[in-house]
Amino acid sequence: MKNARIRVLVIDDSLLFREIIARGLETDPQIEVVGKAADAFEAKDMILATKPNVVTCDIEMPKMNGIEFIRRLMPMYPVPVIAVSGLSNTVFDALSAGAVDFVLKPDERSPQSVSTVIGEVIEKVKIASQAQVAPACVGTQACGAGGPCPSDRIIGIGASTGGTEAIYRILQELSPSVPGIVIVQHIPTVFSGLFAQRLNNQTHFRVKEAEDGDAVEPGSVLIAPGNRHMRVWKSGRKYKVELFDGPKQNGHCPSVDVLFQSMARHCGKNAIGVILTGMGRDGASGLLSMRSKGAITLGQDESTSVVYGMPKIAWEIGAVQRQVPLPQMAKTIADCLRKI
Repeated sequence: MKNARIRVLVIDDSLLFREIIARGLETDPQIEVVGKAADAFEAKDMILATKPNVVTCDIEMPKMNGIEFIRRLMPMYPVPVIAVSGLSNTVFDALSAGAVDFVLKPDERSPQSVSTVIGEVIEKVKIASQAQVAPACVGTQACGAGGPCPSDRIIGIGASTGGTEAIYRILQELSPSVPGIVIVQHIPTVFSGLFAQRLNNQTHFRVKEAEDGDAVEPGSVLIAPGNRHMRVWKSGRKYKVELFDGPKQNGHCPSVDVLFQSMARHCGKNAIGVILTGMGRDGASGLLSMRSKGAITLGQDESTSVVYGMPKIAWEIGAVQRQVPLPQMAKTIADCLRKI
């Protein structure tokens, strides 16, 4: 039913955290906690019995950890999962296994920390309830640009919910011979550096969390820090990035619109803009500006988006020239590079 509440199952081996998350979720009238499980085996039975719309799942659990549980759960019961974790790279393993998003466990001794995290969980449960859960798309080839890339070419990517895995798959399939790539992914501050390290270790690109003044070079990827806006400016025939503090735009810092607007201003027809899965409208107007300045603009299609929000709005306002399924995005980018 249209006004039915979102049914949530909470999984955590800690009674304290189970209660913190469950009681926090129940403060929102749109959410109903239908069960609380202490481990993966108890959770399996509860999923069958309660048929939740969303599951929150602790990563570190006895008997079977959350990552293995998510990996086994997805083929049998494809329900959106929000991973709950301490500060570590395991959140990205959970996303690779099939989780749609994650939150950092609160410090139970700090009421402010608990309140902040509960607010995040509530927001992400609502987004996850609209998410599409599908088997992983695996690429099999590296797509290049057809030769050395001029230094005045550039690729910009913006993403939110579901974006970490989408970006990972695109970089896996792209050849490091492509122009420099700049990325804004909506991600908590403490995780942007870990995300960059993971991509650096698991792809052929040189990936780092951006620092003010970094050059955008072929074979390199710069990830905007989780709490600062990033924009591009031109230095001779090369591009550099500028990081700055500022109010949120479209509810986000960093904002995809900030990056794309700067690319429209300084890169023009030498740029490719790509907007990927995510909730909201961040990036749509910036991508439209890029297109109006001659850039090639691509958007992830609905069928492969975890949340078809950002690319949908960008398509509807005419910012996206071509909608592309995620498994074909790297090849499409490589093909487009031959045209600029």
